[in-house]
Amino acid sequence: MSVEVEDVIALPPALEQARAQAIEKNWPYAGGVTPSVAWQLVQDGHALLVDVRSGEERKFVGHVPDSLHVAWATGTALTRNPRFVRELEAKVAKDGGKEAVVLLLCRSGKRSALAAEAAAKAGFTQVFNVLEGFEGEIDARQHRGGSDGWRFHGLPWVQD
Repeated sequence: MSVEVEDVIALPPALEQARAQAIEKNWPYAGGVTPSVAWQLVQDGHALLVDVRSGEERKFVGHVPDSLHVAWATGTALTRNPRFVRELEAKVAKDGGKEAVVLLLCRSGKRSALAAEAAAKAGFTQVFNVLEGFEGEIDARQHRGGSDGWRFHGLPWVQD
């Protein structure tokens, strides 16, 4: 079967850049985008945002309105969710399944990178990591959110 040019859906430039960077850095998933780029892609209808933090983190720290949730790890011990890939597939099934453009968000961008790698290994072709995460990296004072992350950039979030 040959693929016609009109059958190929072009990614937004930000995702093409992220994919090129991922290839250059030999990342095992489609790439990484900043929180601001992630929010713009979601607002424009180009991507789904999936929060991979635990339910406790979402409840007590806050979350992005209308984001999907599939925990990479659960509980205070952050025990790896063995059903992560199956749950992710179920959440995005109606939006293209494993071909959907999916942006994964965690606290700092580290767990979401692991989740993106697992999703890519399971056949997801357009899974991207949201760099910096929801809260960002720990600074010299042992605090998060002072220099990067979703909340630092003033992007929408709510708390239960």
